[in-house]
Amino acid sequence: MSLRTRLALVFIAATLVPLGATVWVTTILLDYSLRQSPVDQLSRLSRSLEKTGQKYYQQACEQLKADALAGRIPPAPLASPPPDAVADFAASSDNERFTLTGDGGSKLLYLVRTPTGIQAFERTLDIRMTDLSREYSDARSTVETHAFGNLRRGVFIAWGLAAGAIWLVALTLVWLAATRFSRPIVKLTEALQSLAAGDFRIRVPNERADEIGLATEAFNRMATQLEQSRDRLVYLTQLASWQVLARKTAHEVKNSLTPIRLTVEEMVARSSAPDRLFLEQAAGIVVDEIESLARRIHAFSEFSSEPPVCLENLDVHELVEERIAFLKAAHPEVRYAVEVAENTPSALADEDLVKGILVNLLENAAEAAGDGGQILTRVRTIEDRVAIEVHDSGPGLSDLARTSLFQPTISFKKRGMGLGLSIARKSALLSGGDILLIAGELGGAGFRVLLPVVTSVGTRDGIPAHSGR
Repeated sequence: MSLRTRLALVFIAATLVPLGATVWVTTILLDYSLRQSPVDQLSRLSRSLEKTGQKYYQQACEQLKADALAGRIPPAPLASPPPDAVADFAASSDNERFTLTGDGGSKLLYLVRTPTGIQAFERTLDIRMTDLSREYSDARSTVETHAFGNLRRGVFIAWGLAAGAIWLVALTLVWLAATRFSRPIVKLTEALQSLAAGDFRIRVPNERADEIGLATEAFNRMATQLEQSRDRLVYLTQLASWQVLARKTAHEVKNSLTPIRLTVEEMVARSSAPDRLFLEQAAGIVVDEIESLARRIHAFSEFSSEPPVCLENLDVHELVEERIAFLKAAHPEVRYAVEVAENTPSALADEDLVKGILVNLLENAAEAAGDGGQILTRVRTIEDRVAIEVHDSGPGLSDLARTSLFQPTISFKKRGMGLGLSIARKSALLSGGDILLIAGELGGAGFRVLLPVVTSVGTRDGIPAHSGR
């Protein structure tokens, strides 16, 4: 079940109970309010009025009949032709009948059949019964039109629809919010799975500044560090293999060079006078080549060795200035510029190894820049590392050079051994840093040396510094 669905279910579970209680209490209040409505009061009033009118009419009929039978009131004269009520009574078989006459039923007429004919007795009423009956009918019609049950049903249907619509809108908003909340978590989970499967280049786009954004940023930083660590481990593994090969090669070649040189010198010493000049020239050529091979063997030996590492606090700015001053005499035609950011901390590394790295990079930059060229050296802080950048105005590096730049035995210079950058990167790795190829700012190549920052006195990343010498 996805996180989004779980959040929606949590919302449903968290809102149904209070929603049910709210509907129950609201229903009771609405029911009580509706029972106090004017329609209900009008219904009760009309029924009460109906009973009162019926009782008054019944008492009036009984009183009129009693007075007529007792002779307390005389019979009323009948008009000619008789009224419709009298004609209807005469045509019927009833012995007596009460009927309302007058304006609005203001008179009560008592008709009685006698042997001499029909007699009528009349009394004026205090209440117009016909008008009262009509008003009662209008009131009942109004009550039936706005019946309490219908009103109550309509109000509760409207209330239920409104509550349901509001709840559905809230659920939709929660679903959208859950989708927005869970989408980066889903992407982060997928990225973690890819990282666990070995894809160290995976990154998660991040545009958030909340806790999820911080987690995403931490993941991207961790993935970057893992990728760099993986690359360093691969390089060190390759470097170890190259060192073993270099050590064996240097040993074998060195064992062969000494006898060759001694033999050539012995041949020159034993030569006769006529051929001596030729042999001396040939021997000189052989000795020069042997010395060249010896220098290469020395370079291989240096590459294959594991120098002791002594970590100490280094003022990187001062070290860069000192190396540039040392190399200016060899390259007076090159212009040097140094940029140092404010509050650059000290680095914790081996001074000799860092000097060797700087000499190698500055020498390469000077040779690439040539006469009238320019070298820019920048010192600054990048995250938790001191960065030393070296940029030159030379022609730059080819694609082939970029792919195999730090591999040993590959040289792209006329007098190069092909080991300088390999040794420099190994020195940086031994110091807890690295060397990266970056975009040159002067049109040529650019290199960045990363060294650990001194986080406290004599420590690197919380680990006490110690000397290997």
